[in-house]
Amino acid sequence: MNDLKITLIQSNLFWENCDKNLEQFSKKISSVTEQTDLIILPEMFTTGFSMLPEKLAESMTGKTVNWMKEQAHKKQCVITGSFICEENGKYYNRLVWMKPDGTYSTYDKRHLFSMANEDKHYTSGNKKIIEEIKGWKICPLICYDLRFPIWSRNRNIPHLPHNSTRPPSLAHYQSHKGDMLPAYDLLIYVANWPARRSFPWKTLLLARAIENQCYVIGENRVGTDGNGIDYSGDSVVIDFKGEILSKTPPHEEFTETISLSYSGLEEFRKQFPVLDDADSFEIL
Repeated sequence: MNDLKITLIQSNLFWENCDKNLEQFSKKISSVTEQTDLIILPEMFTTGFSMLPEKLAESMTGKTVNWMKEQAHKKQCVITGSFICEENGKYYNRLVWMKPDGTYSTYDKRHLFSMANEDKHYTSGNKKIIEEIKGWKICPLICYDLRFPIWSRNRNIPHLPHNSTRPPSLAHYQSHKGDMLPAYDLLIYVANWPARRSFPWKTLLLARAIENQCYVIGENRVGTDGNGIDYSGDSVVIDFKGEILSKTPPHEEFTETISLSYSGLEEFRKQFPVLDDADSFEIL
């Protein structure tokens, strides 16, 4: 299988200003001259982590989604990040997985950050997505999801149908103990994770990579938001052994493109097949 090239864009955000954020990310994406398969933007990349969805929310036909379509087509790669979405009278912290042909998938943040009252303003999602680029299986999640390892747990399962909204049932899993493959190869977290909790951010990302035998990407913002909260970035790419591959510095705006090796991942899983011994479970 071919290697996967991913691009991190660690950036400050203009507080609750969609137009300025889209303008700055247009420039940053245009500056990516190296071929890439996937460009990753932070959580709520058009507004910052705002609790004013009534004022800021857009529909799936609004300017942010249309902008993502244009950028993905222009760069001929997938672009992902989350924004504030309104649908059927409810508000979501919604990640969009935008493909070059203009088709997309969405993931609504499951674990809402109650200590900032996110759960009072937004509706929680309950379905993960597993996407594919060049044969790589990829699971994108959002920020606070990082603290809940069961939700992201990788395990050997029968082949997942494309765009499956949930993993097979426990009974189905137990009846297919033979020829199985991990659910995903790359786990992504887009975030607005404060600097004062940077140690848990870095530690938990390492843990997710090691326990799930996969690459992990943490994409975080820098700067200070409208509530005076500081962000250190600490965006990172980690391999399946817990080794850091990226060079993005903390506290700085920085764009980095990295190539991920599938053959290395595959060989490591064969030599050290931890997932074969994983527990069976269902998430209710």
